[in-house]
Amino acid sequence: MTVAGRTIGGMVYIGPEPGRNWVQSGGGAFIDPELPVATVASDFSGQNLPYWPCYSDINPQARATYLDWLAGGRSDKRYGPGYVFLYFYGLERRFFVDSPAEDEKRLLVKETERLLSIYGENHSVRRYLETFLDAAHIALGSIREVEPRFKMSGYELSLALRVVIGLMAKEGQPLSADWLLSWYATHPETRLRQPAIRAFPEFKALFSLIFNERFPKGLRMRSPKRTLCARYTAASLKFHVDLNLFLDDIPDISRISKPLTIAKDLAEEAAGALAKYSRFLGRNPEGRDTIEAHALLPESLWSLFPCAEMENMRHWADGVIETGGLAPVEQVIERLEGSLPEKIGKRHLTAAADALARLSIGMAPDPRFAMWSPQLGESLVLFRLPEGITALEDVSEKYKNILVAIAMGSFVAHADGKIAAKEYRTLEAMIDTEKLSAVECARLFANLQWMFAIPPDLTRLRRRLKDIPESIRHDLGQIALTIAAIDGVIDQREVTAIEKIYKAIGLATDDVYSDLHALSAQSELVTVRPANEQERGFSIPPPARANKVTLDAGRIASVMADTARVSSVLEDIFHDDESKEEVKEIRESAENGFAGLNKYHGAFLQELLTRPHWDEVEFKTLADQFQLMPAGALETLNEWAVDCFGDTLIEEYEGYELNQDVKAALQTQRTTDAASQN
Repeated sequence: MTVAGRTIGGMVYIGPEPGRNWVQSGGGAFIDPELPVATVASDFSGQNLPYWPCYSDINPQARATYLDWLAGGRSDKRYGPGYVFLYFYGLERRFFVDSPAEDEKRLLVKETERLLSIYGENHSVRRYLETFLDAAHIALGSIREVEPRFKMSGYELSLALRVVIGLMAKEGQPLSADWLLSWYATHPETRLRQPAIRAFPEFKALFSLIFNERFPKGLRMRSPKRTLCARYTAASLKFHVDLNLFLDDIPDISRISKPLTIAKDLAEEAAGALAKYSRFLGRNPEGRDTIEAHALLPESLWSLFPCAEMENMRHWADGVIETGGLAPVEQVIERLEGSLPEKIGKRHLTAAADALARLSIGMAPDPRFAMWSPQLGESLVLFRLPEGITALEDVSEKYKNILVAIAMGSFVAHADGKIAAKEYRTLEAMIDTEKLSAVECARLFANLQWMFAIPPDLTRLRRRLKDIPESIRHDLGQIALTIAAIDGVIDQREVTAIEKIYKAIGLATDDVYSDLHALSAQSELVTVRPANEQERGFSIPPPARANKVTLDAGRIASVMADTARVSSVLEDIFHDDESKEEVKEIRESAENGFAGLNKYHGAFLQELLTRPHWDEVEFKTLADQFQLMPAGALETLNEWAVDCFGDTLIEEYEGYELNQDVKAALQTQRTTDAASQN
């Protein structure tokens, strides 16, 4: 058909809106060719259309826009949803009122599915079109062809879900993972956590894995006595359809709670396992296919979500290992993240270690246990790990103790400016003589290689040790002294090196000599350093053993036993500077009255609270003003709200809508806090 010079195609009603036996309220789909149409379309968004548009009632500009949309293929997403509804009103009327042959009904279903695939991001379009499709499949007897849906589109369970699961209950069929998750995800009284929303494909896969492990034969459920009442109300409000005419008695499952309780437990477990992955995506919305992102996935999902970059990374790392294992830290981070951050912190290095472990490649140092970490311009050590070793944080206490000991040994080795092969072999022997697993030995040897390859920054170590108890500093000094004398003797050069260590960790250098005497196997005083007084005309012969002291083996063993106590203290102290920054941000957040949020998120929230709803553009613009990523800010505020008030603050509903219950609780708390301060 051609209307107002536009060839608009079929699947539309042409003619005046019928009046007989036809209510006048609601939307109207009939295109009356006698009505005036503007020459040029101008209302693409449809802002002048009413909620239930009717072609005969809209203005000439809107009619021109609608006809252009029809003539242009009915798929241009620049046009507002009002025009989609004008067209859809005709499809639903044709299906149920005119009731054509089944072949045409199936064409109408396909056309509605096409519209849904294009415009389904709009909440109203999705809700009304999905409801029609459910009703159409019931009328066609093809309701079992409907796939589970996982996004809520209305204010009650979808008709298709109630019918399909009702049929399963009636026939004694067990629920599958997908139908249980669909039931839970679209239930009006349940809510998915942020990791499930942000990483839904991964969440759905993990939910299914957990479900199938616990219910290998599916989930059995009881059949309720109450039967379903199925009714379709047209989106145009022009008619109603009793769908029970197409159905036998079907149990109404909408009030069953036990399956939802089970689903909640499974969903919580799956979302919890994806929390780190979700936070990464919040910080890096485009980072889903990076190696670093995949390293944060639960191991059970690795084969289901392969990463194309993995093999390239493996090939590069193998080359590094074959040529000695040393790789610049910026190369490792950049290959894993795709770009180089301004500052490399503990989070970046931990993620790198976890990502490489997926390739059975280890990285030293591991920042979880490092006394100091590499900086830009320094190198890491890559080495081979046995396959299947991914829980790098699981190490023995003996591993931590030896790591402290070889760290102090490396300080001694570097302190005199010369690294002797004997010193390296001595520390290697310390690792070999302990009963450790092959994995821990490999990791310790790699750490030793890194400690000897990269001279330690004594200034950095001193800065990080400034807050530890004096007794622990003394114990560190004792360990360094003992490592230097592990062969039972210590010479003048080693004494000089130990003096530098003592100074670096905040101990008096004069204590070296008293500590050395305490470790001596002799009871009498010994000379550990020749006098350098000015000569007075004659020389005094040097005393015996002036340049070498023999140490007590038992006393050395006693000192080394204290390594466990030292390593336990250092474990609590040696955190990356990022942790201090987090504490600072939390303290700064108190100025905004939002304890637990940094100043940027606090200021962002302060502005959000001024309105109940923000559209997507407004939300993004506001986030940009506070230097925040919209997705990351959304997760941060919602997780903070869940921790503080037990529910999310911001709901994604045709933009971003504030949860008024949480908002009220927040305002009450701030009022109370302000009153208590006054």
